[in-house]
Amino acid sequence: RKYAGFVNDKAIGVVPNEKGGVKVISKNQKNANKPAQGTTEVTYGGNKSARKTYKAVALQAANGGYRADLREAAVQRVSAIRRAQKPVKPEAAEKKPRGVKAKKAAEKTEA
Repeated sequence: RKYAGFVNDKAIGVVPNEKGGVKVISKNQKNANKPAQGTTEVTYGGNKSARKTYKAVALQAANGGYRADLREAAVQRVSAIRRAQKPVKPEAAEKKPRGVKAKKAAEKTEA
């Protein structure tokens, strides 16, 4: 219930954006009894640096008067989403031996 948006007047949520990046959804106190108008969405694109995104989300939560533990949780969620959106690195090619090891490998193949 700590993070439940339907229970708390002030809630903040972070979800992945369709085109990369993250979308921060926050609850408006002034429209608490109007669910359709009760949220604000802010999008941070995937091409913005991760640290700038973290800072922006932290400031949005802090300046909006959200609890400090929600701010920390929001930044952690942004970090996890950004990490998941990174492309998978290709497997590294097998390293070729150099120096003494290369000479030993060459001798093995000749013999």
